[in-house]
Amino acid sequence: MEREQTVPNVTSGPASHVYFSQRLRLHYVDWGNEGAPPMLLVHGGRDHCRNWDWVAEAFRGDYHIIAPDLRGHGDSQWSMGGSYTMPEYVYDIAHLVDQKNMAPVTILSHSLGGMISLQYAGLYPDKVKSIVAIEGLGASPLMLAKNAGKSINERLADWADELRKMSGRAPRRYATLEDAFSRMQDENPHLSEAQARHLTVHGANQNEDGTYSWKFDNYVRIFRPHGLSPEEIQHLWSRIACPTLLIRGTESWASDPEEDGRLSSFQNATVAAIEGAGHWAHHDRLDVFLDLVRGHLAK
Repeated sequence: MEREQTVPNVTSGPASHVYFSQRLRLHYVDWGNEGAPPMLLVHGGRDHCRNWDWVAEAFRGDYHIIAPDLRGHGDSQWSMGGSYTMPEYVYDIAHLVDQKNMAPVTILSHSLGGMISLQYAGLYPDKVKSIVAIEGLGASPLMLAKNAGKSINERLADWADELRKMSGRAPRRYATLEDAFSRMQDENPHLSEAQARHLTVHGANQNEDGTYSWKFDNYVRIFRPHGLSPEEIQHLWSRIACPTLLIRGTESWASDPEEDGRLSSFQNATVAAIEGAGHWAHHDRLDVFLDLVRGHLAK
């Protein structure tokens, strides 16, 4: 039986703006209420800033909310050469926070956005007031252990093969927006019809020939074989000084950070599991998610 939940109506929408980072034209939306405490909403991979509209609607009366499109996502420019690395994502967020004078900022984040935001909070602990990350810890220790068995030449060769394959992969085209909407529903069965339609409308562009394609750059799918080690990432987590809430869905693939040991890397973090939710916990059980966040922010 499908679970009913209260989904706030999205009234007057946000204003679109751009900023520049490493010569890329990046997009964000501003929900107004300047002068209120700042809140940053950071979406996940192959997603977009309007993913947060229901959450923004719930908090816009108490916060000045800004939600960016990550590079290569939404209405932000694609990276030249198709390279997307964690340090670049973190730099983009740091630049936006500084440019908009948001520190100390409250951050709500999801998946890739959680990974970025947690590393940002560890890099600049004095600039983050509170943080919530939905399944934002990245690969589990078990997955990392499997990859650790590969030599650097094997990892580089796999990466090069993926790049070559991606160069011949054209963005998928849908004959109509309804076809894209159907795909969104099929891939995300927890979503209501209204949620799936909203995410599709804001997540797709119409091509010159009249078809529709998702806005994200296909190259964001490729994970680079270089970057921070698990130990270095855990070191950044250990530097986070603010209250931290780590959320997961019980029907998601993400492992429990309390059970797998990753929670111990944090100074001041708690874990919450949302029953009946998948990876998009803030959509699947919006009401529960909002209650958890409100409780966390009240601390």
